[in-house]
Amino acid sequence: MGYEGIYCHYDGYPDHQLPLLLGAARYRFGGDLDALRRHLIDGPHDWRQLGMDLLDRAPDSVRERLDPHGDLGPSAPFDNVFNVDGTPAKPIPVTDANADAMGLEWGYVLHDHGIEVIALTWYDIGPVVPWDTDPLSRISGTPSLWDSSRPAPNQAPATPPKITKPVAPAPAPAPRRITR
Repeated sequence: MGYEGIYCHYDGYPDHQLPLLLGAARYRFGGDLDALRRHLIDGPHDWRQLGMDLLDRAPDSVRERLDPHGDLGPSAPFDNVFNVDGTPAKPIPVTDANADAMGLEWGYVLHDHGIEVIALTWYDIGPVVPWDTDPLSRISGTPSLWDSSRPAPNQAPATPPKITKPVAPAPAPAPRRITR
């Protein structure tokens, strides 16, 4: 067992990354996990950040809830990193053997059945968040809660209020008739 992947620099906490990954699988890639993996892992670069382009084809309501201030830009690769000889640097594979030495706090393993979230400073394995988890779920960023022996610390969003057919307004009172 083990894993190999790539590095993503900015905001690795699950409350940031999981909504993007879950939303990407659901909306942009339409459930095609191999296409998602190729996009994220097989490129010639590490990632500076994952961004809102992963939510292409998501409803506006989802995009607005995940980025209410509109300040999260598109995904950005580390594509301006060069070796001493001037050649473009290749990504350094992140594995279960070197993640500690790299000082990484979080790891995400894209399994067929869900995303394993590993709080690397606490655990060697983590719970799996199923792919059908709503990207709008409340997700904890507290490392100690990501113990593989417990369910993932996420909570489905509150169901929207049930909309009922509005009651017809009461008829206006009849005008008062003044009699003499």
